[in-house]
Amino acid sequence: MNLRFDCARCRVKRCLEGRMESLPENCPMRLLPDLASLLAKKYLEEENGRLFRAAASVEREGYLKWPRLREILELARRLGVRRVGIAFCIGLSEEAEMVSKVFEEWGFQTVSVCCKCGAVDKAEAGLGREVRFREDFDPACNPILQAELLNRAETELNVLLGLCVGHDALFYKYSKAPVTTLAAKDRVTGHNPLAALHTAYLRRLLSPHRSGEASPQAP
Repeated sequence: MNLRFDCARCRVKRCLEGRMESLPENCPMRLLPDLASLLAKKYLEEENGRLFRAAASVEREGYLKWPRLREILELARRLGVRRVGIAFCIGLSEEAEMVSKVFEEWGFQTVSVCCKCGAVDKAEAGLGREVRFREDFDPACNPILQAELLNRAETELNVLLGLCVGHDALFYKYSKAPVTTLAAKDRVTGHNPLAALHTAYLRRLLSPHRSGEASPQAP
């Protein structure tokens, strides 16, 4: 099936009103009308239900009141977890230490792992000269090792702090425990990625050929 949904451009958002009539042609609920009710049963399964209920509780109580760090603390508490993993970028070591202290003050055990753990050179990981920063030892980020270390430490909830784009995807893939993101690394915007949509930089993203940026290529 060559499905292509486009909720981003939907102007009616009937789902928000509970009205399922007059749906746009490419609405996923027009193309797969039974899927939502079928998958809703997944939230009744204990493993999914605990996380889903805790998330809904945090949303209801903290919406527009708590910063994301407080929301994650509340989520962990409502899940009843004891061991929290923190997977962080080495460039955010100071913040990782602060986050660990906060979680410990709330009564959690923390296990933290740095992106450069393992000291694996980029060549050993199959990466060539074109992505090296140094000619001598150049350690690769190691999100799979980070995930596996936290798996073996039997963490119950993992918090991601500033892993690189793509490395974060690998961490999500290999983590056994649920993962939530505290911060997405973005050095240009002070770790506020959405700033690129609300500044003049947006013009460069929409017209890369005029700004000298490489034109985006569809895969």
